[in-house]
Amino acid sequence: MTNPLRAFEEVREALLAAAVPLAGIESVPTAEALGRVLAADQVSSLNVPPLDNSYMDGYAVRTAELPATGTRLTVAQRIPAGSVGHTLAPGTVARIFTGAPVPAGADAIVMQELCEVDGDSVTINHLPKPGEWIRRAGEDIALGQTILSAGVRLNPQMLGLAASVGCATLPVFRRLKVALFSTGDELVMPGEPLPPGAIYNSNRYVLRGLLEALGCEVNDLGIVPDKLDATRAALRDAASRNDLIVTSGGVSVGEEDHIKPAVQAEGRLDAWLVAMKPGKPVAFGRVNDAGGGPGAAFIGLPGNPVSSFVTFILLVRPFVLRAQGVTDCLPKAIPLVAGFDWPKPDRRREFLRVRIGDDGRVALFPNQGPGVLTSTVWADGIVNNPPSQAIVAGDQVQFIPYSELLS
Repeated sequence: MTNPLRAFEEVREALLAAAVPLAGIESVPTAEALGRVLAADQVSSLNVPPLDNSYMDGYAVRTAELPATGTRLTVAQRIPAGSVGHTLAPGTVARIFTGAPVPAGADAIVMQELCEVDGDSVTINHLPKPGEWIRRAGEDIALGQTILSAGVRLNPQMLGLAASVGCATLPVFRRLKVALFSTGDELVMPGEPLPPGAIYNSNRYVLRGLLEALGCEVNDLGIVPDKLDATRAALRDAASRNDLIVTSGGVSVGEEDHIKPAVQAEGRLDAWLVAMKPGKPVAFGRVNDAGGGPGAAFIGLPGNPVSSFVTFILLVRPFVLRAQGVTDCLPKAIPLVAGFDWPKPDRRREFLRVRIGDDGRVALFPNQGPGVLTSTVWADGIVNNPPSQAIVAGDQVQFIPYSELLS
């Protein structure tokens, strides 16, 4: 009896529901927090900027003292960034530089290009409005404002924002520990001789790179022989010291595919066949820790390189992000115009390797086979095509860029 196909969306939701955020929070230097997941809201303890300051190099003026263009006033002080001036005396202006605090009494900045300097005096050839070229205190960030919410994956801009309010360290969830191995007696590592019938193990490099790009601690167990006892031993070892086990190969129904019975013997298997192309055989479950620990979640991916890649970025990636505490972990699609025909769709949901052409339309890689890894390098994203949906050039398609999938 064969297992029925499970809808792609159903399997993804099951994975997300099973992805319990990690226990354990670390405090790391802000400069080292790139890619980590914030564990607590960050609230500003100050205004940014802390004082009204100048947007421009120019002159701080009192607008009431400028009845007409050509007004001549005395330059009574000079205020570079990092220093604070004194109250603007009547009939005077202050030479001021970008980022410097606006002195009390001044209510506008006139850029230097609109002024003529003559010794200690300056002629103002512009009538500014009150507030012109002044950046108000708290204009960017207000005291008490939440600047970063828990559950975001920290990017360079966020680190800069945290630094701007004085955060020297940030609380982050610990990294997910992931065991990775491949199964298949036909697999050979690069650098070794390639005997007849063998292939080099590309999946190991793709999956390890994807996991590391997501901030995981990867425990690479290499290639496990296509034997049930060897597979079970590898699973037991992995479950004792990792949060997640990811495998490639051995999840179809072939005689030498041992992942399914091995996981069932060492834990449980919750999902098996997914209505997606490429990537139909995907295993999901949990492996027990014989030592009494919590064990590890398990996701088994197909062995074909493209199938392995696509199932990872669409199913494993959201699971990993959610387990690391990320709240918004699903990729966002962009509606674009197809520059290709797809007249014979599959009854499963299809993920087509494509890239955006010079004309702004989506071009299709000519060979969509599950073993054509070249297609993943040529492409800059995928089209999410619903089951049985034919595509004609000019149709709108849902394009998911790699920027939404690879980090």
